[in-house]
Amino acid sequence: MDTRRSEQAGDAAGIRARGGSLAPGRVVGDGRYRLLAQFGVDERAAAHLWRARDGQLKRDVALTLLVGDPADPEAARQARRTLERAAHASKFGHGGVARVLDVLSLGSGVTSSEGLLGVVVAEWTKGSDLVDLVAQRPVAPAAAARMVQALAEAVDHAHQNGLVLGLDHPQRLRLTPGGALKLAFPGPLPEATLRDDVKALGAVLYLLLTGRWALPGGPPAIPAAPLTPQGHVVPPRSLVPAVPPELSSLAVRTIEDGGSGGIRTSSAILRVLGQVAEQEERTQLINAVGKDEAAAETDGTIWTTKKPVKDVARRRKLAFGVTVLVVATVVILAWGGLMLINLFQGDGKPTGPAINVAAPPSSAPAKPGNQAPPPANQPPAGPKVGDPVAPKSATLYNPEGSGDNAGRAKNTIDGDPGTVWKTDQYQQQLPALKPGVGIAVSFDNPVNLAQVKISADSPGTKVEIRSADSKNPQLDDTKVVGSGDLNGPDTTITLQQPTQSQYFIVWITQLGDNGGNGFLSQIGELSFLPAA
Repeated sequence: MDTRRSEQAGDAAGIRARGGSLAPGRVVGDGRYRLLAQFGVDERAAAHLWRARDGQLKRDVALTLLVGDPADPEAARQARRTLERAAHASKFGHGGVARVLDVLSLGSGVTSSEGLLGVVVAEWTKGSDLVDLVAQRPVAPAAAARMVQALAEAVDHAHQNGLVLGLDHPQRLRLTPGGALKLAFPGPLPEATLRDDVKALGAVLYLLLTGRWALPGGPPAIPAAPLTPQGHVVPPRSLVPAVPPELSSLAVRTIEDGGSGGIRTSSAILRVLGQVAEQEERTQLINAVGKDEAAAETDGTIWTTKKPVKDVARRRKLAFGVTVLVVATVVILAWGGLMLINLFQGDGKPTGPAINVAAPPSSAPAKPGNQAPPPANQPPAGPKVGDPVAPKSATLYNPEGSGDNAGRAKNTIDGDPGTVWKTDQYQQQLPALKPGVGIAVSFDNPVNLAQVKISADSPGTKVEIRSADSKNPQLDDTKVVGSGDLNGPDTTITLQQPTQSQYFIVWITQLGDNGGNGFLSQIGELSFLPAA
């Protein structure tokens, strides 16, 4: 069913105001603004969002109507706070926010008989409704990243000026014809904070990727995001497998409070969104070029009418590179000539160190009483270890993310190095999106662990061995007892000192290079050796 709302004057489609007092054709604001079509209701503040016609300037505007009883002092107080914030925003200019044109309050543009506590008047944003956009199907990840990126730039600019935008409701946003999201109905809630704006960016990204809203107070037309048994938001990748791990993790880490991996600023969101969007677009371009080349191979000919681009900067770089190459060649030839001259015109003097013929040869056996002492800096021998102890279980430890092949974690203790557990393939190195990922093991009884042997063909991977007090602890509650790099098929990590515990975590802090295709690590087998 097509749920898109018409933008024609007088169209009554969409959500109706409670009680029916607001309807297309009604005039508000001292008779200046005629209501055309309603585009949403933010029930948290009784804010009704309308498109209206300015009868004086003959143009369409966006109205945020604060509905309430003027005799209610608390409702009037909250409305005044919203209007004050909207008035401050009128001085803010950015392409991601509709410009506030006027703010009407009781006694100043609004009468007590209208059933309104205030009105925020903003320029009308052409384009489409965000709710209608996601009602059809989730947005492609690259497009979603670009849409939120434009909105995040507006939030970042506003926060630098100490302003809260209040975009934590999807019906306040519209998609412009240029494909960017814009806050079309300004008017932040009285208690809204900078953190609320940042969480809203994560919720908007979640909405675009899944079609679900992950914050309280969303419109009834949009289903709420599902929660895990622990009360956490289910990652978008679990609902839509095509979502990249980076975007899925970014959305969840931005929405949820608490934890060491949360994202708290719009600038951090911008960095990740830019990188993910570029990577996704690069992947799409490579796929498109591959299809074009495959089509061109049918006749072996590719035609083009496009003229070569005159890239001045590229020619300058090329000229500089050629100059450097020529100078380097001249220097090498001059050095080679000098070496030849020295070789054929030597002074005949003997070279090499002086030899004391009276000294005994170095191969002569040393006297028993004059043996050289061992080097003072020789490392101490490692601790004596016993036979490996098999863990009771091995599970994925992923406190700040999802995915990473949780079902294959048990392969790390099955006794077969050929059955491996792999992380997801990431386009960014840890800890850009999360602090790490690993395998948590538990034993039947506490063990006095001395060494961990890791069989893995994953060069460049960095790991920590952490002890824990429970099977699924918070990362901050674990303790690092050893670390090392996986640079060969088998790596033995000796703990700083034998550590007794029933629970240990092999924690990956840096992923291996996956041959230029991002970052990925794998583990074939884990062996745990106690102190003898």
